[in-house]
Amino acid sequence: TATTSAKIHVNGVDLHYQQTGEGSHAVLLLPGMLGSGQTDFGPQLKSMNKQLFTVVAWDPRGYGKSIPPSRDFPPDFFERDAKDAVDLMQALKFKKFSLLGWSDGGITALIAAAKYPNLIHKLVVWGANASVTQEDVRIYNGIRDVSKWSEKVKKPLEELYGYKYFAETCEAWVDGISRFAENSDGNICQQLLPDIKCPTFIIHGEKDPLVPQAHAEYIHKHIKGSRLLLMPEGKHNLHLRFAEDFNREVENFLR
Repeated sequence: TATTSAKIHVNGVDLHYQQTGEGSHAVLLLPGMLGSGQTDFGPQLKSMNKQLFTVVAWDPRGYGKSIPPSRDFPPDFFERDAKDAVDLMQALKFKKFSLLGWSDGGITALIAAAKYPNLIHKLVVWGANASVTQEDVRIYNGIRDVSKWSEKVKKPLEELYGYKYFAETCEAWVDGISRFAENSDGNICQQLLPDIKCPTFIIHGEKDPLVPQAHAEYIHKHIKGSRLLLMPEGKHNLHLRFAEDFNREVENFLR
């Protein structure tokens, strides 16, 4: 089936999304920092089962094609994204849906699942964290300067945004997320994890250079009945690098 690409007005902004499949189970894909459906979820939009699922990938405000507005990082930016994501799906007339969140999108998905339990069917997160440690801040500062990124990772984002917006937004993100380290326990959404009641699947790449494994273990421990899968060769982008394995695991969980 074809993939449609459109915008819909939600919470005062025009949010861009892509949609494919005609299955009765609706699934929202939530991208990571600077991400969009196009850059972050190619293999999922292409290969997830179109008979079982209706797959929606969104661009959060200020990212991808959901510009304007420019992206900013107020203290509640994850809550804002969670509300936007849920309201987008409701505007598209999905009564209940599952969330697949990567990295920042995983944090957004955790918050959405905790705050809107009646709307969320199942939850899958990978590369996510519920708090920010001093070690994390050190890792984030290591990626602050996008000119040092590998060409492969840098190129699609530079094409999407232009160099200036890409570089400035990355710096603003590092500052925005690092502020959580000042909270007690570096808290982002730790207190919300016990409120997540839907079936939850946490995937973590054991070679993830950006998110230490302790984060995945913490989320697993605090969401009752959740399942944790460790991928020995997986890095941060395990859903792209091992797309076939990832899609199979996730589809089996969502069935």
